[in-house]
Amino acid sequence: MVKQELILRSPVRIFEKSIHGGLKPGEVGIIASQSGIGKTSVLVQIALDKLLQAKKVIHVSFTQHTDYVLAWYEDIFNEFIKKKNLENTGDIKNDLVRNRVLMNFSQDGVTGEQIIRSLKALITEGGFKAEALIVDGIDFGRIDRERIDGVKQFARESGLSVWYSCTVKGTPPHYDKRNIPLVIKDYVDLIDVVILLEPKQDHIELAASKDRDAYNPEHMALRLDPKTLLILES
Repeated sequence: MVKQELILRSPVRIFEKSIHGGLKPGEVGIIASQSGIGKTSVLVQIALDKLLQAKKVIHVSFTQHTDYVLAWYEDIFNEFIKKKNLENTGDIKNDLVRNRVLMNFSQDGVTGEQIIRSLKALITEGGFKAEALIVDGIDFGRIDRERIDGVKQFARESGLSVWYSCTVKGTPPHYDKRNIPLVIKDYVDLIDVVILLEPKQDHIELAASKDRDAYNPEHMALRLDPKTLLILES
């Protein structure tokens, strides 16, 4: 299979179609679930899809060293190769690496403003014109409305779409009646798309609980393979 065919046939096309074409520049999306369900895998697949289209991606991790994030990209890309018999994998992998920047922060040691300054420096001074920002592992229990508002403003100014992972934890219930994580309820109006990962008996289901102004829209018809954690059609 050639790269263009892989892009056209990717389940991410269905993922994007189910949320009206995917995130636009200046929009913020959240992938939410309990710990260990597959949020990082979904984020990496969204990022890889961008990278395969020669778009630049910045991946920020708050919980994993960059070596572990690299391993996620390597493992998922290798699964793509096995399932799709992708041609010219060496050249494609080189292009992916060239268009991706990985960053690692501690939430204890840096403010939101400092992170945005680092990202601005990379984009403007470094000339790395990214189209997507992936933010994995941040503790939303320590995030306030002002910080999310600042990220949205930065995303609009920079032409970025922003995907976060959000771990729901503690004593249930974790979600309100609209299936919105309670940890983001105070600023859910600033979040454009919320996707939940729901463990089932033999798979993990993807469900949209918010798509812009609509809550609990139509079924996404997507799932994660529990072994490979790849996005598949239901």
